[in-house]
Amino acid sequence: MRTPVRNANKLSDGGAGPQPRPGVGLIVNPVAGLGGAVGLKGTDGAAAQQALALGARPKSQVRAARALELLSALKNRIDLVCAPGAMGADLATSLGFSCRTLGTAGAATTSRDTRDAAAAMAEAGVSMIMFAGGDGTARDVFDGAPGVGLLGVPTGVKMHSGVFGASPEAAGRVAALVLGSEPARVEWREAEIMDIDEEALRLGHVAARLYGYARSPLERTAMQNCKTPSRRDDDPALDALARRIVREMDPGILHVLGCGTTMRKIKRQLGGEGTLLGVDVALNGRLIATDVDEARLLRLTSGVPFKVITSVTGGQGFVFGRGNQQISAAVLQRAGRDNVMIVTSQSKLVMLDPPCLRVDTGDRQVDAMLAGYMRVHTAPGHTMMMRIAA
Repeated sequence: MRTPVRNANKLSDGGAGPQPRPGVGLIVNPVAGLGGAVGLKGTDGAAAQQALALGARPKSQVRAARALELLSALKNRIDLVCAPGAMGADLATSLGFSCRTLGTAGAATTSRDTRDAAAAMAEAGVSMIMFAGGDGTARDVFDGAPGVGLLGVPTGVKMHSGVFGASPEAAGRVAALVLGSEPARVEWREAEIMDIDEEALRLGHVAARLYGYARSPLERTAMQNCKTPSRRDDDPALDALARRIVREMDPGILHVLGCGTTMRKIKRQLGGEGTLLGVDVALNGRLIATDVDEARLLRLTSGVPFKVITSVTGGQGFVFGRGNQQISAAVLQRAGRDNVMIVTSQSKLVMLDPPCLRVDTGDRQVDAMLAGYMRVHTAPGHTMMMRIAA
């Protein structure tokens, strides 16, 4: 169980943001996101080794590099303070950045290493820490450096917190604004650090719980909001929609079903409970595979017609790239845009700010393929046209 919400970062200047201080920190969680494609729900603790044993490919360095590339023009103008080795310094130097390294690298990295690195950076006087990871990494950096501005490069399995860029490139663009010639033009906000509500999860509901507040840049189109829970008054319309979707499933066509409470309504109509936080597969009116990973999805869909049905992350608008990485860029490229169906409540769509959907598959070409307007199903016979922004 998590500790009660702590508000160590409460703004006292009306939102003007942190006072200018020299330097920006860089922390990379080398194991962040390993569990996504292999169907794990995170990579905390021993899960990282389990993910590697299942064939997971590290991606945090690649995604962090995509963000740092947006800072290349500022290489000689910023004081970059890095965590050691694979936690930041190796990547920064490989991209031509000069950096000060704090501490020494160990054989493996832990949450304690992240907290210690963040604390050392705060002691060194950085004004912002740019970190690559997921919600667990955000919590560790927040714990180690209360009061320091945070900017997350989305690299984890799930990112429910509001301190992350919408993509690695978006995080890089925001960092360039903060560290550029006119940092005073960047507004700051108190952004939520979120955690999975374990009690709600045991009751069958995916809900994010507030852990604390951190200073983070306010860039409406580049930063994601925190995840918000589904509304219970949406259930009747979604239950009816789930029944209709199952009735209209074409025989002989595989249906890849995403994760979350909305998708579980469809899975229950197929006669099974399905996997709340995982991806399942249906054929001819029944579930034939549950909690599948990317590799199994690629095997199941090889040479056969299939469709992908997914939902929308409340408050954030993500369709792919947040918690459903099993439905990878390779799977989506094989399916094609016309075979993707989006199902969610109307209330989720009208509450999005900015009013668009998002994808972050890790593949720029697949993101571009999915971009543009797409019909979203909200109830039987009711749809809304929404723009997907890559």
